[in-house]
Amino acid sequence: MFTPAPPMSDQTPATLATLVRDAALRIDFDLVGISAAVTPVGFDHLKRWLDHGYAGEMQYMPRRESAYEHPDGVLPGTKSVIVTALNYHTGNQQAGNQSAASTESDNPAQRVALGKVASYASGTGDYHDVLRRMLQQLAAVLHAAVPNCRTRLVVDTAPFLERDFAKIAGLGWFGKNTMLINKRAGSWLFLGALLTDVELEPDAPHETSHCGTCTRCLDACPTDAFVEPYVLDARKCISYLTIELRDGPIPTSLRDDMQDWVFGCDICQDVCPWNRKASDTAVPEFLPAEDLSPLDLNWLLSLTEDEFQTRFRKTPFDRPARSGLLRNAAIAAGNIGDESSIPCLTECLSDNAVLVRGAAAWAIGKLGGEAARMALQNRLLTESDPAVKSEIEAALRACS
Repeated sequence: MFTPAPPMSDQTPATLATLVRDAALRIDFDLVGISAAVTPVGFDHLKRWLDHGYAGEMQYMPRRESAYEHPDGVLPGTKSVIVTALNYHTGNQQAGNQSAASTESDNPAQRVALGKVASYASGTGDYHDVLRRMLQQLAAVLHAAVPNCRTRLVVDTAPFLERDFAKIAGLGWFGKNTMLINKRAGSWLFLGALLTDVELEPDAPHETSHCGTCTRCLDACPTDAFVEPYVLDARKCISYLTIELRDGPIPTSLRDDMQDWVFGCDICQDVCPWNRKASDTAVPEFLPAEDLSPLDLNWLLSLTEDEFQTRFRKTPFDRPARSGLLRNAAIAAGNIGDESSIPCLTECLSDNAVLVRGAAAWAIGKLGGEAARMALQNRLLTESDPAVKSEIEAALRACS
């Protein structure tokens, strides 16, 4: 177990910074950097981004806009920001990146439609928990050296621009896909920060970009979510559509392009040349879970609310809830085009959630065939929700 050192007698910003950097690496963070508490340049970019409405349904961002301007919005009196990064790359261990969308079998009843899960969410543990545990150890080091100091952990939930402070702290540059990229580690990085009222010697910022003329990430995005280099319209991003758009249907114009992604998306990172250098993670919780890599869509489509809670409560999949996740699975099943999903999708036509019924209707219409047409016609006789009825009618037209 990591044990913090006793209080330091030589407490200068330089010696404390060295203490923190050394401790972060002993705790097994892959990268660590220190920034002064400043208003990041990216704050103006954030304001313009929000003004264009690119945040979509993520209204917690404009509501907290002013808090992003300075770390004081998270911890009043912040003087220094310690930024850490943890590698979650699983390489060939990430079975969800396989090209096959269904298992091979001549018997449809024996085939399994397979959906993809983003690498960051496919592990056996939640990265928030892992980073918080490690940041707590790092905070203990600082509290041991400066007993009366104040700290606050930040892992992806506070109004704080982690990527901007990672760049200021020298950890990397922004790729054209808006991800932070490190020359050695690539972009498969979880970022966490420790804010403190202790003055620490900062690292030199990363001033240069190393993307050059490459546009692979922009060209590979199937939904054309990048308005231009370094600008993402979240409303068209597969990660946003499958996770943050929780309460409504996915726009019809984007469904085909979502391919077989059920939760998140890795496409713009998969094609990035800098990720060729990424090593595999050493964190056991980030290794792919057997039932998520890949994800059996027919199993997912059959989950009751109780079964969903048993498997996914307190995991990233809890964010879109059962209705959002089954909506995603239905769309993925329709895009895969494997008729083995028709029975499960037919059952979903009677689901309590309007969101699930509508997506199931669309998927059945895309799969087509006599069984699909009969399932849609039978449900149309009893469906009472106008939006779902419209989905069924459109699906029947697709069948014909």
